[in-house]
Amino acid sequence: MKTENIKVACSSCNLRELCMPVGLEPTELQRIDDIVAKRRKVRRREMLFRNGDRFTSLYAIRTGVFKTRVASQDGRDQVTGFQMAGEIIGLDGIVNDQHTCDAVALEDSEVCVMPFDRIEELSREVTALQRHVHQIMSREIVREHGVMMLLGSMRAEERLAAFLLNLAQRLHARGFSRSELVLRMTREEIGSYLGLKLETVSRTLSKFMDDGLIEVQQRNLRIVDSEGLRRLITPAAC
Repeated sequence: MKTENIKVACSSCNLRELCMPVGLEPTELQRIDDIVAKRRKVRRREMLFRNGDRFTSLYAIRTGVFKTRVASQDGRDQVTGFQMAGEIIGLDGIVNDQHTCDAVALEDSEVCVMPFDRIEELSREVTALQRHVHQIMSREIVREHGVMMLLGSMRAEERLAAFLLNLAQRLHARGFSRSELVLRMTREEIGSYLGLKLETVSRTLSKFMDDGLIEVQQRNLRIVDSEGLRRLITPAAC
């Protein structure tokens, strides 16, 4: 894992609106720039941090995609989330000052390192930053509730449809196509996240293709009928 002491200016980053609070004064933005003083390259399949590591920083993803995972009681890995450019990773470590999951790069990636003690110090003075940190934490809680509902009450088709639509929406917010996406995660990893067997994921994707909802070529996926996928999640009333 390579760390570069290269100055990264949040003020000039094209992901600023995704991971930094809006409406900051120039002086406040400069103070945040002073905190984010280095970036780290993480190669594909390398860990940004692992379960049990001491918590020191939050990480803003500049490029690439990560997965977070925990080991289940039977020793298998359970994927708990997928994170992409513009999102903050590492919040799990705040509670006990140590990370409770592994963060693994699914492709060559780069993150901005944000020392948490300095973020805490500055957030006491810059109200917008404090509010933004709270919003990030709240968003993570909402996401976890959404996953619990996904796993607890949805059929396989509903889970996979919701996953694909959410992924497309997140990528579109970053300037990518609304309908064409590259799956950086494997079908097995998708299954682990959604609580489905690999065979179920593959069979459901094939059904979506047969129904004309998507087209798939290896890891390239195109959503042909987004409304059709939405109807799987929220069927029309009889």
